Amino acid sequence: MQPITPPVPANEMERIIELSEFDLDYGTLQDQFKDLTTLAAKIAGTHISLVNLIDSYTSWTIANHGLPLEQYPREDTVCQYTIAEGEKFEVEDLSVDDRFKNKAYVSGDPNLRYYFGIPLKTSSGYNIGSLCVFDTESKPLTPEKVEMLKIIAGEIVNRLQVHKIIQNLKSSATNALESKKRVAHDIRGPIGGIIGLARIISEQGDENTMEEVLEFINLIHKSGNSILELADEILSADVPLAASAPKLGANEFNQVMLKDKLEKLYTPQAFNKGIEFVVTTNADTEVIPFSKNKLLQIIGNLISNSMKFTPMGGKVSVEMGLKIGTDVNQLHFNVQDTGVGMTEDKVNAILHGQGTSTNGTSGEQGYGFGLALVKHLVDSLKGEMKINSSPGEGTSFEISIPQVKNA
Repeated sequence: MQPITPPVPANEMERIIELSEFDLDYGTLQDQFKDLTTLAAKIAGTHISLVNLIDSYTSWTIANHGLPLEQYPREDTVCQYTIAEGEKFEVEDLSVDDRFKNKAYVSGDPNLRYYFGIPLKTSSGYNIGSLCVFDTESKPLTPEKVEMLKIIAGEIVNRLQVHKIIQNLKSSATNALESKKRVAHDIRGPIGGIIGLARIISEQGDENTMEEVLEFINLIHKSGNSILELADEILSADVPLAASAPKLGANEFNQVMLKDKLEKLYTPQAFNKGIEFVVTTNADTEVIPFSKNKLLQIIGNLISNSMKFTPMGGKVSVEMGLKIGTDVNQLHFNVQDTGVGMTEDKVNAILHGQGTSTNGTSGEQGYGFGLALVKHLVDSLKGEMKINSSPGEGTSFEISIPQVKNA
């Protein structure tokens, strides 16, 4: 049987740029969305609910209920079809659908059968991910339940926007009192959405015989308070470091912290494919702060790409360093792999921001925009990107990004 071509949204490049603008650390969002996945599962009557954000290579589960999942290859997900749809995507029996029947989560444990997903659509109209529910038996949803899941999906996007606002405030506000006032103003709308959600569930719960849903009304109200409490983080956002290390601002990393983030996010991908993954820092400059703006998106896409094209037993390494200048420091990192390599034409296409799709060494299906996004982001930061590669010899991505010193 011919392999099934993965769906690619018509606006894929714009979609992943929009996701990158949120500049998220996918491993730190569980507490902000856990209540909504629990509520979604209760409304749908399913055992499993997930909130997934989907980049060029990976479906990142930022919150889960009933299935302890953190990430999954995009090409193996059902949600890749959801983000390519308009309003919803439903599969009543995954085991008889040629697209999914051979997936590990269908043919083996946990033997999933039913799926319903709603895209997470931003105000610009881009589907950056999905709210989805799964179960081991078919459970078609009523129109009323679908509408409530859509409200939850909208609330997820609201919270992502709030998170973005708060992060921006942390990096720019100098007066704590002013920052708190701005946070209170900017999140008033999203909190109203939470209250409205609770009201709708309260009014419709009895009609739809969903008594269990009512137990979670207080949880939704409490989530409003939790968002307000995020404002307090502005005054306590510094990350503890060694006594001799410079203090980090709210929008800063150093090499030690970035190394830890990358290892937590991408070691599972390396383990699953049987390749070695190593991140190294420069000891002389590893605690000096630099802007974290878009770094996880840039380096993460390069790592995922290298892992995709590196066979079992190979190696992907990341080397970091900071060159100290008078007015501007230069952040350097090199992502290197022992993979299949690229032709000169392919390298030139990437450096000109062109996306092309190629399958990986273990049959991973490509979407073609990950490296184009990296080039776009590096250019937006006035950085430089070099690629050294040849077929069969692996690839090295060298990135340099200027870091303006604080006065």
